[in-house]
Amino acid sequence: MNSITRRIFLEDTMLASAALAAAATPLAIHAQEKSTGKPSNKVRVAILGNRIRGKQHAAELAKVPDVEIAYLCDPDTLLSAELAAIVEKQQGSAPKTTQDMRKVFDDKSIDAVFIATPNHWHALAAIWAMQAGKDAYVEKPVSHNISEGRRIVQVSRKTNRICQGGTQNRSNMALAEAVEYMKAGKLGEVKLARSIIYGGRGSIGAKGKYEAPKNVDYNLFMGPAVLEPLTRKNLHYDWHWDWNTGNGELGNNNIHSIDICRWGLGLDGLCNSAISYGGRFGYVDAGQTPNTQVCIFDYGNKTIVAETRGLKSEQYRAGFTGGWLFHGAEGSIAGNSLFDKEGKMVSTFTAKRKSENHFANFIDAVRSRKRENLNAEILEGHLSTALCHIGNISWRLGQESSVAEVREQVAKMKVHDNVGETLDRTLKHLGDNKVDLEKSKMTLGVKLDVSPKSEEFVGNAQANKFLTREYRKPFVVPTEMEI
Repeated sequence: MNSITRRIFLEDTMLASAALAAAATPLAIHAQEKSTGKPSNKVRVAILGNRIRGKQHAAELAKVPDVEIAYLCDPDTLLSAELAAIVEKQQGSAPKTTQDMRKVFDDKSIDAVFIATPNHWHALAAIWAMQAGKDAYVEKPVSHNISEGRRIVQVSRKTNRICQGGTQNRSNMALAEAVEYMKAGKLGEVKLARSIIYGGRGSIGAKGKYEAPKNVDYNLFMGPAVLEPLTRKNLHYDWHWDWNTGNGELGNNNIHSIDICRWGLGLDGLCNSAISYGGRFGYVDAGQTPNTQVCIFDYGNKTIVAETRGLKSEQYRAGFTGGWLFHGAEGSIAGNSLFDKEGKMVSTFTAKRKSENHFANFIDAVRSRKRENLNAEILEGHLSTALCHIGNISWRLGQESSVAEVREQVAKMKVHDNVGETLDRTLKHLGDNKVDLEKSKMTLGVKLDVSPKSEEFVGNAQANKFLTREYRKPFVVPTEMEI
């Protein structure tokens, strides 16, 4: 049995065990009971973005003592009215509603905002909120581009506001215990982490000319983005697959496990270099972002490999639907389970204390004014989000290429992954979906060299243009000099 075959066999065995362990000890990040501790002063909050994630924010905040949802904001009046009715029922008082978040920021009684808007609004909403004296919880990805993320961090520091990123797994105490285990060197040298996100994403329909619903202020919906005609059938959610407003599945879901990979490997900055390949396969629609994407992030002595799939897919390994994997010299960690070098499960991290409600963790920091108590302080959210942006920029600057060309280029990456094996797994997936790569070629991204200190690309002016965007007044994210 050669080394690659042996590693695949061991992964098959341990991931099946990890799945059983996870089923036996389900995570409770979103199932925290109300604290029985003595209530502190009431915190009055607003939720910006009132659709799926905004409703989830309201449900989570209902579990946190002494918090009042006083304001709701969404350019879609039907969404805010629907959520207002839910909030009134859960807390006994109706929140105010508005289409324009600036009215929320003008209200001095609001202490903090929860930002669940589309991605292109995340940074500016957080910046405006903090500049108005409010604390901010920002959903993932925390920014639409790399520069925006750094601006949020800088504004947080300058205004001394509390700012938490929406990477909820940081409040998973069992996972935190696993990270501490690796940090203590008990897994040996850990050089490779994998982020695996496989999920179904079908066509969003043909590109065309569509009108925004009459109950939506389309100008406010677009905000910092280019005000261009709507070219997809559904205004809501499908903005994820439009570069003007979203960041693809890499920024939508893979951000969670990429963040865990960076956390577990102890990486405090951006990568040294990166490359991405993939494409939007299986259908032709209004979407622009890839539905099949592999990103390789090179940190020199450590590597993160992120795989994203939107077409129907087999599991990465039997019983392992997705998440994170760490491979160390003395064993591996998959999910919250520990395995020895032979792939035998040793134990499952259960944590000595319960997983926290991520929202309660933020509210606690709002009250204490201790930024260091945040589980996902905004700097961590920025760095993990920036990796997603780097992967997407590589792909967007790429060219359609043959499989042989992709194989040749990724082989040049001197990283801690068998890049050929990862590519072969991707090719098999596409073959299973009857994708003809002679007719629909894969896009091979540009290898990007990164300056972690300046958060810019080295020797690539085209890539550096993607660090920020042109904003339209008055929806302008300030530059570093303007903060």
